[in-house]
Amino acid sequence: MEKLQYISQGTTRIGQENNIRAVLDHGIRWVQVRWKNAPPEELMRLCESSKRLCSDYGAVCIINDHVQVARQIDTDGVHLGLEDQSVASARPILGQDKIIGGTANTTADVIQRIQEGCDYIGLGPLRFTVTKEKLSPVLGFEGYINIIDELQSLKIEIPKIFAIGGITLDDIELLQPTGIYGVAVSGQITQDPSLISQFKKALQ
Repeated sequence: MEKLQYISQGTTRIGQENNIRAVLDHGIRWVQVRWKNAPPEELMRLCESSKRLCSDYGAVCIINDHVQVARQIDTDGVHLGLEDQSVASARPILGQDKIIGGTANTTADVIQRIQEGCDYIGLGPLRFTVTKEKLSPVLGFEGYINIIDELQSLKIEIPKIFAIGGITLDDIELLQPTGIYGVAVSGQITQDPSLISQFKKALQ
């Protein structure tokens, strides 16, 4: 599984597509298509074009929230928020071979996601971010350390955890010792796709 995920940004379909194409050009190999409050037809068109683009680049394409859309156009999987459809109900719709990721904010959330059979967990936010409407309590670096320490004290095998929420390149050095697997980045990579190679190098 890739250690660097890109969460798409853009207020229009064309803007989203341009951003996705740019990050793929610069080496991203995992795209989560996320477009909140999008018109349903436009969202479908974006997901279809994103799947084609990702296929051309040999990249993973997953859809944020929309299980039925992911099933209809046969993307690689979905990412589900805490208030979205449950992993347990999404799995029969998508099948065992599809990727299902889930958001978490607390140790209890992580345990719930493990029990649900998530393939990876997006844990955050690290800090305040304007890309998320209903932001969960900010974790900070200490939050990641505490949650992973709690999992270890409970003798729970650490799943593939991706730090998420306002992540920048400078954060990688401080995040890696916490025990996370990778990071999901949106804003900084959208603004400057040339940083992708540096992210990848830092995550090795």
